[in-house]
Amino acid sequence: MRDRVNQLPPDAPMDYRARMAILRERKLEDTQDKLRELGPVNSDDHGTIAPPPAFDEAFRNAIYSNHPNGSWYGYDGYSENFYRLMDLYPAFIDPCDAFPCREMAYLGSFRPQRGFLPEAPYDHLKPTQEQYDIVHGIGAQQHFGIDYTIGLTLGWGGLLEKIDAYQRRNPGHDDFYDAEVKTIRGVQQWMKHTLEAIDAALTRETHPVLIGNLKQMRECTEHLLDGVPRTLREACNWICWFKMASRTYNGDGAGGQLDELLRPYYEADLASGRVTRDEAVFYISCLLLSDPHYYQVGGLTADGRDMITYFSYMVLEAADWLDSSCNITVRVHEGMDRAFLKKSVEYLFKNKNGWPRFSGDDALTEGFMRLGYPKELAVKRVAVGCHWMSLPGLEYTLNDCVKTNNTRIFEVALNEMRHDGQPPSVERLWDIFTQHTQRCVEATAEGIRFHLKNQWRNSPELALNLLSHGPIEKGLDMSGGGAEYYNMCIDGTGIATVADSFAALEQRVEREGRLSWAQVYAALDSDFGGPNGEYIRRMLAESNRYGGGGTAADHWAERISLHFTECVTAQSDGELKFVPGWFSWSNTIPMGKAVGATPNGRKAHAPISHGANPHPGFRRDGALTAMSNAICAIQPGYGNTAPIQLELDPGMARGDEAVLKIVDYIRAIMKQGATLLNINIIDAGKILEADKNPALYPDLVVRVTGFTAYFCMLTKEFRQLVVERILKAS
Repeated sequence: MRDRVNQLPPDAPMDYRARMAILRERKLEDTQDKLRELGPVNSDDHGTIAPPPAFDEAFRNAIYSNHPNGSWYGYDGYSENFYRLMDLYPAFIDPCDAFPCREMAYLGSFRPQRGFLPEAPYDHLKPTQEQYDIVHGIGAQQHFGIDYTIGLTLGWGGLLEKIDAYQRRNPGHDDFYDAEVKTIRGVQQWMKHTLEAIDAALTRETHPVLIGNLKQMRECTEHLLDGVPRTLREACNWICWFKMASRTYNGDGAGGQLDELLRPYYEADLASGRVTRDEAVFYISCLLLSDPHYYQVGGLTADGRDMITYFSYMVLEAADWLDSSCNITVRVHEGMDRAFLKKSVEYLFKNKNGWPRFSGDDALTEGFMRLGYPKELAVKRVAVGCHWMSLPGLEYTLNDCVKTNNTRIFEVALNEMRHDGQPPSVERLWDIFTQHTQRCVEATAEGIRFHLKNQWRNSPELALNLLSHGPIEKGLDMSGGGAEYYNMCIDGTGIATVADSFAALEQRVEREGRLSWAQVYAALDSDFGGPNGEYIRRMLAESNRYGGGGTAADHWAERISLHFTECVTAQSDGELKFVPGWFSWSNTIPMGKAVGATPNGRKAHAPISHGANPHPGFRRDGALTAMSNAICAIQPGYGNTAPIQLELDPGMARGDEAVLKIVDYIRAIMKQGATLLNINIIDAGKILEADKNPALYPDLVVRVTGFTAYFCMLTKEFRQLVVERILKAS
């Protein structure tokens, strides 16, 4: 980790914009450091700093094991190792930054054994999981939204007092409460070491503005050891401390309703003369720099008030100052401030970093109400993940952790029809496919029930419990009865691959008679090899496609989604509800590797379709409205999303008229039922050059799926997915 002190002469310009420009350049340098030291990763840009070389070995030597296999589990194992990690955690000090903490390690990566608790085997589930290539989510962590207002109201000291009070009320839960205390003590230990590092930095710094900043940084950190945030700077810093600790604990990336969380602090500071507008924007920008957690701005309150205020504009402005990877979501509803939506789109085209995203308030709220919840509760759900929503501090979900490989289900069904001795037909294939879909979903739900019964003994949510309603009050982990609501996410994947395959068989075999079932089987077996293999592959691939607009494949996709939704929601049992969505995240590649060639012309082990999107090249004209209509039509409709991933050429946004067209498009698709829109604004030529030599484009940010990442940090295989999407769209 490079020295960040004594790099700037005393007379260097040092206003807030200048400091943010310096920090942004250092972030790019950090990204290159990580690429060299850690290699590419196909996940969010966490804002991580590569740790000092000696840190890894130091912590491995300090690991505490509470199991014969040498690993650790449960309250005791996780709290003790988290405390030890925090005690050794390197301090991060940049005198240009407002906040002194950054993530450098992930506790789980040090576990000697990564598997589930041996005393809770699930061997009885594995055959079905393997048959359908289910991403079962057993042992998955975080992926629900916490309520930052708890921490901002209580501070670390208040949280300790709360734990003490409830521990006396709930005898018999000492292991839980002792673990929560140790978790907080670990964070405080890290903060104390950081105070020492700030003192050392002060002895070396020469720039007067930065000396003043370091002194304020020290005062803020010392107060927050036990105290409650009083100012905007302290509120942002408390969020930084928690999210860095939580990210280190188990990778948590959920944020919250950022504009409403911070606005009261800004208004109090402004009234007392403690802060200027630029200073406030700088603090928000530093908060976003520390880690691009998933934050939301806008939306509706329970009484129908639009939450967009002048401060929501300041959040966007802060992201603009940063001009880097960011995961801000703008919540769109019918009566929202149109000027704010326009400003959001302007930033999207100006920076071309894939932010903000846009979620559909009406469809999400109405969908959640279909689960039996009142509107007053439904509007409180916040976009806090790649594609998911959560009630802050109330709802345990496993969002984005559980996925069915619907392409594999199709393959299993096709093989069964092929060998059952009865005449093949598309409708027979559909009947078999629906039976296997139901079995797959039932097995997936059984895995989730197993997880909920055993996860607290395996990997408890000690960090996120602190900012949730229920765990401390009950003495129970969020994964094991501590949450108020359990709405478990099951995402389907590969809908375009499956819909296109059904449509191709229907068109080429049954309607046109240009291919026989035997020819299709032979082509799939040979991965479209042999003399006529490529001809057959292209014939199938050029059948009508999902996303084409009223095509047979579009109708198949609707049929697939409706049946999948019925299968998932049928698993609900009392207070445990199952919620369907369509999303693949980075599983697009490994799920494709588990499936052979498919009748849509996809070759064996190639990636399956991305999320709810059509396969690239679904129409020669790439019609935007046709694709959007298709995705809106397959929304499951229960409060989770089937995102639209859109790739646009930067040339189309020249001028106010083009921006307004996108504004109108966003409003139209949200009214039509869209739940989430992700947009990339990237020049096709630039992405090709960057793919050849990513190191030459260290600042190129792309929205990969629900997350943004530096293009250079992606593997070659994953870069190719992004490149193909953008080239086909252009």
